[in-house]
Amino acid sequence: MPQAVDPRRVAEHGSEVMRLVDEIFPLVEGFYVDLHRNPELSHQEHRTSRAVAEWLSRAGYEVATGVGGTGVVGVLRNGEGPTVLLRCDMDALPLEERTGLPYASTARGTLPDGQEVPIMHACGHDAHTACLVGAADLLASSRDHWSGTLMVVAQPGQETLDGAESMLADGLYERFGRPDIALAQRVGPQPAGMIAHRAGVLLGMSSTVRVRVFGSPGHGGFQPQTGVDPVVIAASIVTRLQTVVAREVNPSEMAVLTVGVLRAGTKSDLVPDEAYLEINTRCLNERVADRLHAAIERVVKAEAAASAAPREPEVTVVRGAGLTRNDAQQTRALAAAHRAYFGDPYVIDLPEPFTLGEDFGSFGLPDTEEPVPYVMWLLGSTPHDVWAAAPGATPFDKLASVPGSHSSHFAPDREATLRAGLAALTIGALTYLGRTSGPGRATSGLARSGRPGNPDDADSTQNADMAALLADDDEGESTQNTDMAALLADDDEGESTQNTDMAALLADDDEGESTQNTDMAALLADDDEGESTQNTDMAALLADDEDESTVHADMAELLNDPPPPPRGPTQGTLTGPSPSFRPPSGPAFSAPPPSGAPVDAPPPPDAHPDEPPHRY
Repeated sequence: MPQAVDPRRVAEHGSEVMRLVDEIFPLVEGFYVDLHRNPELSHQEHRTSRAVAEWLSRAGYEVATGVGGTGVVGVLRNGEGPTVLLRCDMDALPLEERTGLPYASTARGTLPDGQEVPIMHACGHDAHTACLVGAADLLASSRDHWSGTLMVVAQPGQETLDGAESMLADGLYERFGRPDIALAQRVGPQPAGMIAHRAGVLLGMSSTVRVRVFGSPGHGGFQPQTGVDPVVIAASIVTRLQTVVAREVNPSEMAVLTVGVLRAGTKSDLVPDEAYLEINTRCLNERVADRLHAAIERVVKAEAAASAAPREPEVTVVRGAGLTRNDAQQTRALAAAHRAYFGDPYVIDLPEPFTLGEDFGSFGLPDTEEPVPYVMWLLGSTPHDVWAAAPGATPFDKLASVPGSHSSHFAPDREATLRAGLAALTIGALTYLGRTSGPGRATSGLARSGRPGNPDDADSTQNADMAALLADDDEGESTQNTDMAALLADDDEGESTQNTDMAALLADDDEGESTQNTDMAALLADDDEGESTQNTDMAALLADDEDESTVHADMAELLNDPPPPPRGPTQGTLTGPSPSFRPPSGPAFSAPPPSGAPVDAPPPPDAHPDEPPHRY
């Protein structure tokens, strides 16, 4: 198990390293805008992987491309110490963007079945990738502050939930070394600049089940009784499946079942010979997942038999990802380091997991005898004005109202999100790589190298143009300096009843034991089948050496006490807002294309040529 550096020392080292942010940030933001404008579908991330590989090469990493298809791996060895893996995902979604941003995507692509679709970075992978290459450059330029090995992994195919496994199957750890810990972040719907941690289960299990039901073709107007209509069978399946969660899953457990795809027929008066469905499931433990899959197979076969289908239907699990289960000890260490750097009001502990699916947990080798500990955290991305305008009197109401991932209106606050993401990843790495002492700062490798067209000038035209884009003629203050209390407070009394109730719920009793902990334990107990994993994870989350839960204090403070204005992430823990921390304004700026010797990634293997598209 890797040993974390004292969080105060991490914050000090982070402050030194993050002084480079103002120098490198325009390049990172330009890279993000370029990625957003030019998204690529899963396992088709050729342009993105080349750009990532070039950035890492310029920063001094040993770079390999084509890992697991279009994956990129960069390794930087810097003396004795642990190996820390930092991961991002690069693929986008088959979705039409409706954000109205001046740099909105108009890209189109082709799915494996030949269908042409619009493409959008609706899940924040462009932000993940931009933050990762930026953090990698910062750490490469600050080697005097840390010791160890940094492994940077840009993963393909997260949306199809098979990219991580593809990289592992291609010998990721055998070729580049086994990490001591793996770290990643994912944009979330919280206000931009917030960091959210959760020990134990952070994200749920996800699977896609492909179903084909068969009928007998016929004419809808001439002797329709001679055929067996698979459309009717499919409709009955959809209706019946809606009762599975309501009537077959314990109310104390979480489960979601969605029929997202239903296709059949080519003409209105013809009875087709088959119908096709895709069913997505989400849950928080393996027992519920097994129950959902068994129910799907039972219902599909029973409805086909009831309609006298000429052959038995096909039911196949074609995609799946297990739980994203953060290592509890390492989550506490990272949360402490983030709090020491960002400040308490901007790092929260999540009281419950999300049902989003992720394959990042595969990098932890969860089914092996010696798994790799890993931690993923959520990075707030909702613009503060959008959060303030969202309906609802409580943060929980607002979370349900703001555009989230996989929404065609998903538009993160790019400066606040990218700055916080850069800092969070860098601090995360330094939590394990940081030295207790070391000399001063260096300059950014990318910023130092300049860009095409400016051989004599360290500042590229991109840097100058982005500086003009980000200029603020009035006060030069960042929108992130908006008081977070104003975003979370009730307009009438400054404190919602939800806040009061949450504080009461989270309050410790006389013996230092949360009533929520007791109630949750009773709620999640299962005498017949053992304890829920959610119960175990909640116990791990609430465990504290002094018998006092950090989630209680942090959530109560977040919801009740107005936090001070945020400190700029580039300033560390002891100084105020940076004058250079300005909101973006003016027209969007497109990053220039990558330059230098091309790094070619081979095309991805055609792993699923006969499968229809799978959306998550």
